[in-house]
Amino acid sequence: MNQQTLKIVSLVALAATILPSLLYFVGVLGHGAVMATALIGTFVWFAVTPFWMGHEPEIDDKEVQI
Repeated sequence: MNQQTLKIVSLVALAATILPSLLYFVGVLGHGAVMATALIGTFVWFAVTPFWMGHEPEIDDKEVQI
């Protein structure tokens, strides 16, 4: 996977970690669904994020001005 795909997966996993709590607060999701979704989102986020975070971005020669 390229870094852009990893970043998208990481963002979706982070949303899956945060959004269920908010949906529980407003009464849309039950407790079991929140726990399962947040747990899966957390595992995916921790598994994917180290592969792209901390790496130097690839710079195209056309983008660099000297």
